Amino acid sequence: MNSITSAFVPNATGDAPKQLEYIPNLKLNDGNEIPLLGYGLGTANFKRKGGPAFDEKVVNNTITAIKTGYYHLDGAEAYGNETELGAAIKRAGIPREKLFVVTKTSVLPGETIELAFSRSLEKLGLDYVDLYLIHHPFWAASPEDQSVKWAEMEALKESGRARSIGVSNYLEKDLAPILATAKYPPAINQIEFHPYLQHGDLLEYHRKNGIAVSAFGSLTAITKAAPGPVDPVYEKLARKYGVGPGEIAIRWCLDQGVVTLTTSGSEERLHGYLKKLPAFKLTPKEVEEISEAGKQKHFRGFWNHKIATDDHR
Repeated sequence: MNSITSAFVPNATGDAPKQLEYIPNLKLNDGNEIPLLGYGLGTANFKRKGGPAFDEKVVNNTITAIKTGYYHLDGAEAYGNETELGAAIKRAGIPREKLFVVTKTSVLPGETIELAFSRSLEKLGLDYVDLYLIHHPFWAASPEDQSVKWAEMEALKESGRARSIGVSNYLEKDLAPILATAKYPPAINQIEFHPYLQHGDLLEYHRKNGIAVSAFGSLTAITKAAPGPVDPVYEKLARKYGVGPGEIAIRWCLDQGVVTLTTSGSEERLHGYLKKLPAFKLTPKEVEEISEAGKQKHFRGFWNHKIATDDHR
């Protein structure tokens, strides 16, 4: 491994994190830091209609993640489990200041950001969150709507109850009106990101504007879109580094300076990521090899009801 100090913290410029004995934090454009690897409460932990009013399984899954070492916890009001996330935080017994808690608003019709945020905070049982996101841009009828709502987000940041603010599932056209009027630009944009959905030059746009990127669906090429052209590349690199294809897929994101989420409910797999991911690093050539293979196929695993199938952005 490279010999470096533990003070190294990558930022939103896209520089790859150095190889460390741990997964480092990423410095956001407001000076706050976010762990590069996080535990997501969507997908497997998403509460479906008709399920229990309070889901102990979600609580137990989240406690397992926290006690395994995942202190970055990514929730959303749309997941229906903020109360469970809050219960897990309380029961896990980890000091609040060590956790990085994220939740999101769906911007429901007729609701202010303040109302949505206060409701989420009450469900979580917290005084503040580390990061609050607008979950998607599809609620907006005009670019002006984005600017108005972003001003409401900025008020939350100024109140100190949301330490950082950002967006999710936004494209350049959605970010542009916010950046034109923002006092505080979005700290991060959480998007579906994997070799089959690289979004053209969107990452470069983020880097140019100092906006970090967070990835969900990083394992999509393995879990939803196989077989495909990245399979042999993943397998070759997995053999080289003595890990599984999943670790290669996550490392491909991390080595581009992208915050990455896992929703795994397997304690063994969660432990494995924390042990294996710091033990190797893809070379720039290997990152590019995966990227080029991924460009041979397009696949979107989420938001297909809102985004055209052939939209590669």
